[in-house]
Amino acid sequence: MKIRPCSVAGMFYPRDPHHLEQLLERLYRGKEPGLDAQGVVAPHAGYPYSGDVAASAFAAFSVAFSGTFIIIGPSHHGFRTCTSQIPWETPLGIVDTDTDLGSALNLEVDEISHRDEHSIEVQIPFIKYRFPRARILPILMGDQDVLSAERLAGTVLDAVYEKEREDIRIVASSDFSHYVPLAKARGDDLYAIDALSTLDIPEFYRRIAERRLSACGYGPIAAMCIACRERGAREGHLIRYATSGDVTGDADVVGYGAIAVM
Repeated sequence: MKIRPCSVAGMFYPRDPHHLEQLLERLYRGKEPGLDAQGVVAPHAGYPYSGDVAASAFAAFSVAFSGTFIIIGPSHHGFRTCTSQIPWETPLGIVDTDTDLGSALNLEVDEISHRDEHSIEVQIPFIKYRFPRARILPILMGDQDVLSAERLAGTVLDAVYEKEREDIRIVASSDFSHYVPLAKARGDDLYAIDALSTLDIPEFYRRIAERRLSACGYGPIAAMCIACRERGAREGHLIRYATSGDVTGDADVVGYGAIAVM
């Protein structure tokens, strides 16, 4: 059986299962916001930098959830939008892909494009640790303009409706500002995130363009919000915002946001 192997274990997060479990236990500790989000935005940097924010995002899902996480991540290597249909390896064990739901997606299956991409991989251990019975449906997003986000959201919803599935949650993988001064990162990021409080995607894109925001996964964020809105969500709630500078002390930082869509 083909399996998508870990490509950034030992770099973005611990390869040793015991160390990874200890880290995830610590990151999740005390994070029980009492929410049952339909979708979240979670960062995808190395765990020492963004792991606490990512755990805050995944803690917005009910711990009892055992369905399928649709994970939409940006392609940092310029590949086209595609999906994966094989199980994914983590140091904590294999996570199965929802091939039944995936078969209904009108998307190309391209395992090679997924092979070295970290934007989805770093989310999987958070799922395996906290939601051990859940499955995943990884989607790598190429073009991130608003029309592409609308099309991808429609593709996801068509598959969900065709398979009559309610047991799905959507994860948008994204970091925000990249290597800019702290004050600019915080101001620009929170300005863009505020548009998500009412799931106003055209305004979100307008603010990104206005501030020339260097967020890497704005398309996945938009697709997730559009799909969740069609399923009844009405608001986005910023749970936590932080930057790499909180850890490194550097003047130029990367921004991370945990946002729950409900």
